[in-house]
Amino acid sequence: MFYLWMYHLCIGLQRTMPSSSLFKTGIRLKLFAPAIVLVLNSLVWLSLTYVAFSGSVDQLSLPLGERLSLYGTYYAAIALSAMVGASYFPRSRENYLVLWMFFGTIMTLLLPIAYGKGIVLDVLVSLLFGVSVGAGLPSSLAYFADTTRVENRGTCGGIAWGVVGFGILSLALLISTFDTLQTFVALASWRAAGLVAFFLLSRLRGRLQLSTSSSSYGFILRRRDVILYLLPWVMFSLVNFAESPILGKLFGDFQTFVGLVEFAITGFFAIVGGILADIVGRKRVVITGFVILGIEYAMLSLFSASKVSWYVYTTCDGIAWGMFASVFFMTLWGDLAEDGQKEKYYLLGGLPYLLAGFLPVLVKPFAEGIEISTAFSLASFFLFLAVLPLMYAPETLPEKKIKEMELKSYADKAKKMKEKTLRTKMFAGRGEASVFSRDSDDEL
Repeated sequence: MFYLWMYHLCIGLQRTMPSSSLFKTGIRLKLFAPAIVLVLNSLVWLSLTYVAFSGSVDQLSLPLGERLSLYGTYYAAIALSAMVGASYFPRSRENYLVLWMFFGTIMTLLLPIAYGKGIVLDVLVSLLFGVSVGAGLPSSLAYFADTTRVENRGTCGGIAWGVVGFGILSLALLISTFDTLQTFVALASWRAAGLVAFFLLSRLRGRLQLSTSSSSYGFILRRRDVILYLLPWVMFSLVNFAESPILGKLFGDFQTFVGLVEFAITGFFAIVGGILADIVGRKRVVITGFVILGIEYAMLSLFSASKVSWYVYTTCDGIAWGMFASVFFMTLWGDLAEDGQKEKYYLLGGLPYLLAGFLPVLVKPFAEGIEISTAFSLASFFLFLAVLPLMYAPETLPEKKIKEMELKSYADKAKKMKEKTLRTKMFAGRGEASVFSRDSDDEL
C-alpha cells in the first residue's frame, strides 16, 4: 500500500505542479516511480539482510576458517551471479527482476531456518543468499538509469538515495526490537511488498524500450574514462572497509550514534550532491567528496582522542557519502554507458564496493594490534592520492548542458540587474516628479 500511495502521490504532484517546477527538467514521475520503488526496496533489503546475515554467522561460534568460508562463499556468489545477471537480464529485464525479487523473499525466509545445521548446508545457504543479492543488482540500477536522462540523472539519483537512507534508518529502528526470526520475516515481507509494487507499477507504466547494443568487459575496461573513475572508486572502497574495524575500536559504543547521524546527513547531502552533479558536473562533486574524506581521516590521525574530531568526522563522512551515493552508486556508470546497455557498467562500478565488504571480516581479528594514527594517516594519504586520476578524467555531464546552465545563470543575473536598474530609475523618476511638484507649489 505504501508503494501504491507513493505512486499516486507522485502522479498527483506531477499534474498539479506548475510548469516551472522540477518536473520541467524532464523527471517523468510515471516512468520514474517503478524505478525508485525497485531501487528503494532492493538497497534497503540488501543492507539490512546483510546485517542480519552477518549476525547469524557470528552467532554460530564457528572457527575463524569456517566463518571466513561462509563469508567468502557469499561474496563470491554475489560476484559470479551479478556477472551472469548482467549478461542475461537485459533479454527480459522486468520479468527477470520480478523473479529475482521473489527468490530474495524465499531466501530471506530460509536463512534463519536452514542456518546452523552443519557447515555444508551453511555454505549452500550462503551461496544461494549471495545469488539472491547479486543476480539482479546491476539490472535494477540499469533500470533506474534507463528511466532518467543524463541531464537529470544526478538529481534523480540523489532523491532515490535520500529515500533509501530514510528507508534503511526507519526499518532498522522498527526491527531493532525483534528477535532473529521476526527480523527475517519482516525483511521478507518488505521484499515481497516491493515485488508486488514493482510488478504493478511497471505494468501500469508499460515496457521500456531498451538498447540492444552491449559492450564486452574488455572493451569497457580499455576505456580511459572508465579507468580514471574506477581507480579512485576502488581505492575508496578498500580504504573505507579496511578502516571500518579500526573505527569500531576507536569509537566503541559511540559508533551506533555515528551510524544514525551519518544516515541523516547522507540522505540530505545525497540530494544536494545529486543536484550539484546536474549543475556543475559529476567530476567536481566526486573530487570534493574525496578531499573531504582525506581531511576527516587526517584529523582523526592527529586528534583521535578528541571527541570534537569524532563529531567532525561524523559530519564530514556523512557529507562525502551523500555525494558519492548520488554519483558513484546511481549516476556515473549510467552516464558512461551512454545509449548502450548499462548492466555491465553498473556491475564493474558496483563490484569493488560490494566485494570490499569482505575486508572487515579479514581485518577485524587483527584490529587490536593496528596503530590507530598510522592507519588513519595511510587512509588520508590514499584518499588524497585518489584525486589524481580524477584530475584527468573527463566530465560525463555533457558540456552543452553545463554551458546551458552557465548561460541560464548569467541570463538570470542579467535579468535581475536589469530589473534592479529599472526599479532604481522608477524611484529616481518619482523623486524628481515629487521635487518638481513641490517647486511648482512654492511658485504658486
